[in-house]
Amino acid sequence: MDERTGRAPAAEYRIEDLAHHSGATVRTIRAYQDRGLLPKPERRGRSNVYGEAHLARLRQIADLLERGYTLASIKELLEAWDAGRGLGGVLGLVAEVHGPWTDEEADRITRAELDAAFGGTPDERAVREAVELGVLERIPGRDDEFLVPSPQELAVAAELYAAGVPLMAIAGHLRELRGQVEHIAHRFLEFTTEHVFARYLDHRPPSDAEASEAAALVRRLRPLAQQSVDAELARAMRVFATRHLQRHLSPEGPPATDDPDRQVALPAAMIRAVHRLVGEENAAAFITAATERELQARAMDALAASHRESADVTQKG
Repeated sequence: MDERTGRAPAAEYRIEDLAHHSGATVRTIRAYQDRGLLPKPERRGRSNVYGEAHLARLRQIADLLERGYTLASIKELLEAWDAGRGLGGVLGLVAEVHGPWTDEEADRITRAELDAAFGGTPDERAVREAVELGVLERIPGRDDEFLVPSPQELAVAAELYAAGVPLMAIAGHLRELRGQVEHIAHRFLEFTTEHVFARYLDHRPPSDAEASEAAALVRRLRPLAQQSVDAELARAMRVFATRHLQRHLSPEGPPATDDPDRQVALPAAMIRAVHRLVGEENAAAFITAATERELQARAMDALAASHRESADVTQKG
């Protein structure tokens, strides 16, 4: 305790101690110093002494690196902070962008539960595919349990498998769907950057106030991409599923005109429910198969009723 201030003395570290507390290597710390990312230590005789500010800076660098930022961009941010422009807003923006984009919460599943959900027979190839796709994540030290980032996605896969879709076909479908969705996400980001966020990015780094304002906009715009895709998917499914049904059920093929009297209108809620169950790519086939099965069942019922009526007539005669 410092007798003059009544406070504990500030922590001091040798470079080896700083490496231990920060998780960085001694070589990395020296490289950061050479690149201007880390302030020079205080020189005391033959020793270099580091303080809490150095430890905090190393932790900030590690956090930004983990979020995908390059050392060059991190240096710009830190230089702006050192110049008094503030870093709180920028870090708030970083946290907002890297925060969850869904209300869904990750869950865990045991290997036994996983096998039971997919027919009860272990399939190592399917598990490897699921891990590679990120549908499952291995838990260090636990061979009998997995982290499930999106339980909803795993549930859809289980329903497709129960409906007769092979596991490798499900994996291939997910790869194709993911590429298409990533394209949509990229285009949405380009669109919002051009029309909304360009004013914050025409100079780097943005001021603390600008970054805070941009973070607030991210919170407002976060749900718009999913809402837009949901609405357009419902519209597209309504159109294409109707055409698909007409193509399969009409001997003449699809109608030559868009006459609504000749079209089958499917409720949007039904389309959304089918999409959640089997996915966009399989929804039309699912609806067609369900309709064909219903028509076959009705035909059998009509045939059975006709047979009963004939039998009744014969008995009465």
